[in-house]
Amino acid sequence: MNIYGIIILVTLLIGFLLDLVTEVLNLRALKNELPEEFSDVYDQEKYEKSQEYTRVRTRFGFITGTFGLLLTLVFWFAGGFDYLDQIVRGWALGPIWTGLLYIGILIFARSLISLPFSIYSTFVIEERFGFNKTTPATFFMDLLKGIALGVLIGGAVLAGILAFFQYAGGNAWLYCWLALTVFSLFMQFIAPTWIMPLFNKFTPLEDGELRSAILNYAQSVKFPLENLFVMDGSKRSSKSNAFFTGFGKHKRIALFDTLVEKHTIKELVAVLAHEIGHYKKRHILQSMVISILHSGVMFYLLSIFLSHQPLFEAFYMQSAAETPIYAGLIFFGMLFSPIEMILSVFMQIFSRKNEFEADRYAAETTGDGASMIGALKKLSADNLSNLTPHPLYVFLNYSHPPVLQRIEAIRALKGS
Repeated sequence: MNIYGIIILVTLLIGFLLDLVTEVLNLRALKNELPEEFSDVYDQEKYEKSQEYTRVRTRFGFITGTFGLLLTLVFWFAGGFDYLDQIVRGWALGPIWTGLLYIGILIFARSLISLPFSIYSTFVIEERFGFNKTTPATFFMDLLKGIALGVLIGGAVLAGILAFFQYAGGNAWLYCWLALTVFSLFMQFIAPTWIMPLFNKFTPLEDGELRSAILNYAQSVKFPLENLFVMDGSKRSSKSNAFFTGFGKHKRIALFDTLVEKHTIKELVAVLAHEIGHYKKRHILQSMVISILHSGVMFYLLSIFLSHQPLFEAFYMQSAAETPIYAGLIFFGMLFSPIEMILSVFMQIFSRKNEFEADRYAAETTGDGASMIGALKKLSADNLSNLTPHPLYVFLNYSHPPVLQRIEAIRALKGS
């Protein structure tokens, strides 16, 4: 094994061990006593249920993580990448189709192997804790739709990347970056109106007190709001959420029907104000710029390592001298993982900062921090959130601050 193989192997093992340590710390941070702040939305039985949900989810994550790591290592050291390459090359279909099939087979095989875990997660764990509303028919229809979109959209993107690096010469990384940026922006426009409705029904919020309250608030902060929808989240889960997506005339805010059912009008306005806060504070634009810059750096580094023979030798490729582009994409992705691990920590910090800012915006523009706090409490109770996560686990994994920290920050605001 050469230096590239050692780097990748060490990264996989360190990542696995780090996850294990933080998960153990997170379980040990569970407290028997219910935080006083949540005494109005939790009773002791429900609080114990939320802790058990955290334990079960953590154990399940450890099992799936261990299985995934062992599967990767066995396939790698058994020469699986080279074996599959020899088979696909034997079909003599040309570099683009060969690459699509090579990567497609790996993705399909991994998805097929992980399917029992997904079924168990949905129909056993989520069912046990009262969250699952998904029928087997919905589950498998979602699966088929996901495969179809993956083949059509993912296949087209992958074919373009393979073609650029196969035929465009030294500037292939730049062409890939520009093309993927344009495609990503295009998807932001079409996803809300064409792709998301394939999975969920979006119904315009009907006229009434709630719609009037939301529109009045939106007008007060000069946010033109036309596309306000209720999404049938209860089709799959009893958990609640809300989200903002799209741009321009295609932007929309969606409230889960479970959210509308369980919250007061003031709380729903506060939740929507939080989502508008992300837009007003330019968090969405900032995230998009970061994503574009990230992909540019990644493509540039990819262009350096894509034909680097030692990288292929690390995966026991007998045809390493030919350095097939499609295999190089996979190997570079694994080599790039240490950088991704570090970047993900900074992105989590950035995301948590944005959540605090959106909370502050909601509390200040509605003049009603209490309703934002009430919404956060109910969301935590309804979703059986972990109220006392370990700080290191939060630092490495949380895109949102722990709910107690969010509540404390809102209470610290003047007038809240």
